[in-house]
Amino acid sequence: MPERPIALVTGASRGIGAAVARELSSTHDLLLGGRDTDALQSLADELPGHAEPWAVELTDHSAVAEKVAGLDRLDALVHSAGLVELGSVAEMTGDSWRRTFELNLFAVTELTRHALPALRETRGHVVLVNSGAGLSAKPNWGAYAASKFALRAFADVLRAEESASGLRVTSVFPGRTATDMQRELRAQEGGAYEPDQYLRPESVARPVASAIQATPDAHLTEIIVRPS
Repeated sequence: MPERPIALVTGASRGIGAAVARELSSTHDLLLGGRDTDALQSLADELPGHAEPWAVELTDHSAVAEKVAGLDRLDALVHSAGLVELGSVAEMTGDSWRRTFELNLFAVTELTRHALPALRETRGHVVLVNSGAGLSAKPNWGAYAASKFALRAFADVLRAEESASGLRVTSVFPGRTATDMQRELRAQEGGAYEPDQYLRPESVARPVASAIQATPDAHLTEIIVRPS
């Protein structure tokens, strides 16, 4: 039988990342990125085909470089890990801005940089799960929105620089999604968590999988998903 493609999904222990892993499990062997090894193993055990935890602290760039060096092949890289801290410009400290950018941007750029040789070899695909905040910013969302605007710029530059290698790059901009992160976000906002009013993680994961599984002549560069 032909070898199945390999996808690395970060933030796979919960939320959109876990939903993307489930959606890709029928077509890809999976590396489940995250810090919670038990949660990653639990997900791996429930998935068809081959899946295994790929546990690493994404903000530890040396550990990421060492981990990526052990990859023999990579066909898709889905960046789903993220952090939200809300506060006004007057309130947010430098540490808050640094924490936000460290995970939402720098972890992405470093992991992608180290994975590029393997991705070029397979004419692979990078998917960046962005946010509606990466398209428009509002009060108290400064650090998060800025990190997501920067992530969009990174995707655009990567797409342009790697076009000759055949690498595809997709930015996905979901609206509010019913995840643990959304529950934490609503607590920061002081509002009710209303999952029935939000997207389901599966509703974001399916367009991600569709972009990855698109025929070679199709390059889905940006996907916006909003609750109906």
